[in-house]
Amino acid sequence: MSTATTTSSGGARPPTDESFARGVDGTRLYVRRRGDGPVTALFCDGILCDGFIWKYLWDEVADRLPVAHFHYRGHGRSAAPVDPDAVDMGTLAADADAVRRHLGDPGVVLFGHSMGCQVAIEACRLRPEKVRGLVLLCGSHGRVTETFKGTRILADLLPRAIEAVSPREGLARALWSRLPSELAVKLTLLAREVDPKTIRPEDMLPYMKHLSHVDLPMFLRMLRGAGEHTAEDFLPQITCPVLIVAGERDSFTPAYLSEQMAKRIPRAELLFVPGGTHVTPLEQRDLVHLRIDKFLRDRVLGP
Repeated sequence: MSTATTTSSGGARPPTDESFARGVDGTRLYVRRRGDGPVTALFCDGILCDGFIWKYLWDEVADRLPVAHFHYRGHGRSAAPVDPDAVDMGTLAADADAVRRHLGDPGVVLFGHSMGCQVAIEACRLRPEKVRGLVLLCGSHGRVTETFKGTRILADLLPRAIEAVSPREGLARALWSRLPSELAVKLTLLAREVDPKTIRPEDMLPYMKHLSHVDLPMFLRMLRGAGEHTAEDFLPQITCPVLIVAGERDSFTPAYLSEQMAKRIPRAELLFVPGGTHVTPLEQRDLVHLRIDKFLRDRVLGP
């Protein structure tokens, strides 16, 4: 199926086609794409996300090259994983490659946000000859539970949370799903986890609504996988052009992690966004878009 879209000037854009791919173990994965060509931008979400962070970049990047996006297993319109424990970064990267094959085996520019940076890097390790570039936004190469809020508190608490939830999964799902989305947005703004001066509350609402529908036990297992995973060994081996975007006030994946990645990847460049938080692509839309467009034009696609 497809849905019609228009440009801001009223001209018609290519339709967005929707389909389903099969992951490495047969898990059904929702895929949307716009356009077709030898190189496609493939968007990889953060955990608990189903594309809210790409709200503006989807159209903006589509003006430069074809775009595609998929929902992780157990997220959004994708099915629950066939194997409940197969939610590690290697499996998600293999799913991303399965989506790429589903699109017709094009070369890709992999976009990753938050945990999606880990997925994109592992997908590059898996099939480097197909990766034309990496755009890594507000993320890390790994062990994210050890750096959340600048401490190890999440890494220390996560095993206890999994142990507490496992025998009561039904109750945990019921309680998790009762969090009002609008209240969650207000609490996020009050806690200043996002910049209330630059973020539009309506841009955060889809994330909060999706958050309450994700399987809590699966989320905790996936978060554990992200916390145990690291691609630090592979960073010096990345040969494609890389753009890294860091938010100065990102408390989920602190900016120094982006700076470390930029130093270890041979052809990386860094955009440091003053005042930016973990949702910098929504807060500083124009700055991020212009920098990505320049990167694609100058280092990936040519004029």
